[in-house]
Amino acid sequence: MLNLRNFLLGKKHMSTFFSLPGVHRYAMCPHALIPYKPINPKTRLSCILDQAEREAFARAMLQDVITTIIDALCTPVIVSTELYDSEDVQITIKDADLSGSLNQILPDCAGPLLILMADLPLADRQSIQRVTATASDMAIVPGRGGGTNVIFIKDTKKFHFDYYGMSFLKHMKIAQDEGLSCEVIDSFRLHTDIDEKEDLAELLIHGTGKSREYLESLGISLVVDKGRVGVERKR
Repeated sequence: MLNLRNFLLGKKHMSTFFSLPGVHRYAMCPHALIPYKPINPKTRLSCILDQAEREAFARAMLQDVITTIIDALCTPVIVSTELYDSEDVQITIKDADLSGSLNQILPDCAGPLLILMADLPLADRQSIQRVTATASDMAIVPGRGGGTNVIFIKDTKKFHFDYYGMSFLKHMKIAQDEGLSCEVIDSFRLHTDIDEKEDLAELLIHGTGKSREYLESLGISLVVDKGRVGVERKR
């Protein structure tokens, strides 16, 4: 379990803890770390969303991910680059990249840990529980282009993170070097991260949460052009 008290006493900032009604706040496990950038996120969507809209869209995707994590009986913990207004558990680590932020947290972890990116609004309970039910020492869901979208680790003392570039292969090598068995999980819902304009089509087709509703509120809809499905903005 993540030692939340250590973070509260340390240099990192934590907000109030999120819990389900009737469920003790430490009863849900494992903890699920969600890296999140609240300011000027998703710059590759600038062709269709301005900065304020991208920030609102990122918040909507985050809320979809949090809802799914709770539905899968895990405890969401947001790892943010900036403090922002939220009732969810929040660890704010400035002046560190994604790998550095998560590696700072690892020494305070005991027991299984899930890391899930905040731009996976298609994630659902079944896909998350498929990962956490692995019989291996850990499980990884690769992202497109060699990235890593989800990692589940049973023993955090034997692992460290190395994101960016071909992070999937780097994480597989770390697992091999540490003697950890690792299951690679093929999941459409966890593989589909939202980075580019073309990715919005998948969200409009398969999404059911706040992030899809937000896109539709902006007048973004599906369009078929030369046999291919894309998106357009009508206002």
